[in-house]
Amino acid sequence: MPLVKRGNSKFWYVQFQLNGRTFVKSTRTTERKEAEKVEAQVKAEAYAEGVLGKKKSTTVTQALLRFIVSKEGTANHPNLIRRKKAVLSTISGNASISSLTNGDLDRHKTMRTLQGRAPQTIKHELNLIMGAIRFAKRNGFDIPDLTPPPVKIPGGKLRYLSTDEEKRLLRELDPNRVSNGLAPIDERDPKKLRAMQDNYDLIVILLDTGARYSEIASLTWDQIDFENRLIRLWRSKVENESILFMTTRVAEVIADRAAVRTCKFLFSNSEGGARGYSVIAIRKAFDRAGLHDCTGHTLRHTHASRLIQNGMSVYEVKAVLGHADIRTTMRYAHLEEAKVTSRARDVIERMNSDHQNLGVNQR
Repeated sequence: MPLVKRGNSKFWYVQFQLNGRTFVKSTRTTERKEAEKVEAQVKAEAYAEGVLGKKKSTTVTQALLRFIVSKEGTANHPNLIRRKKAVLSTISGNASISSLTNGDLDRHKTMRTLQGRAPQTIKHELNLIMGAIRFAKRNGFDIPDLTPPPVKIPGGKLRYLSTDEEKRLLRELDPNRVSNGLAPIDERDPKKLRAMQDNYDLIVILLDTGARYSEIASLTWDQIDFENRLIRLWRSKVENESILFMTTRVAEVIADRAAVRTCKFLFSNSEGGARGYSVIAIRKAFDRAGLHDCTGHTLRHTHASRLIQNGMSVYEVKAVLGHADIRTTMRYAHLEEAKVTSRARDVIERMNSDHQNLGVNQR
C-alpha cells in the first residue's frame, strides 16, 4: 500500500516507486483522509518531475531558509539571517522563486539605495538571493536564470586608526571610565559592567587579530588553545581553518574571560548563545572618541594596514585576513608600495653617503 506506518512514528508515510526510484515522505498527519490528500500531491509532483521533466517549485522564503540553514555553524550565518529580512522587505516571500526576474533584483537594489543602505550591504543581500537560487538548483527546484545588477563599491580613502585614535577609542570603551552619564563604578549594575567589559574585550581582540566581527562574536572556548596561545578559526569564505596567534594583551583578555566563563561562547547573549551583531554601544564609543567616520570594519583595516606598514606583503596579509580573493587584499597595496619606495629612498641615501665619503677620502 502507498500509505504505511514506519517505526514508532504516529504519522502516515507515502511510499511508492517510480522509474526505479523509491519515494518515502511523511504526511505529517495521523488522519487517513488527510494523508491520502498528501499522497496524491506527492505522487503528482513526483510524476511531473520524473516523467514529464517538470522540476519542483518553492517560494522565495523557503529557498532563502534552506540556504541559510545549510550555512548553520558558519561565521556568516547570523549575517544571513539579518539579510533575509532585508531581502523580504522588497521581494514577496510567498512568490515562487522561479518567477523572479532581473527586474526584481534591480528593484531591490534601487529601493535599498534610496533607503540609504551602503553599496557593500546591498551587494551582500544580492549575494544571498543568488546563493539561495544556486542552492535550490542543486536540490532539484525550478529556478530562474538571473544576473544580479552590478553594485559599484566606492574605493575612497582607506580608513584605519592611528595609535592615538586607538587609545581614544579604548578610553571610551574602558569599563572603569568615569562619565557624567554613568553611575559611580561601585554602584553600577553588574549586567551593565559585564556588557561594557564585553565591548572593550571584543575591540581589543579585533584590533590585534584582524578577524571579522562575526568570527570573534561567535567564537567558542574549544577554538582557544591556551598552551600555544592561538585561536583556531573556521573561515567559510575560503573553506579552511586559520590559525591566529595571540598578542600578549589578547592572551590576557581571554584568560580573564576564561576565569568567569559561564557558557561555550567567549561572548554570549543573555540566553547563553553567541553574542550576535550587537554594536550600538560600540558605535557610540566611536562617536565619543570623535571617530565618526569609523565602523567595526575599520579595526580590520587597521590591523591589515599595520602589518603592511611593518614589512608584511599583501599575499601574507591575505592569509592573515582570510580573504578568498587577492583582489580584496589589494586595497592595501598602496601601503606596501609606500613601504617599498621608502626602502628605495634609504638605499639611495646609503649610496649617496658612500659616494660622499669616498670623495672626502680622495681629497
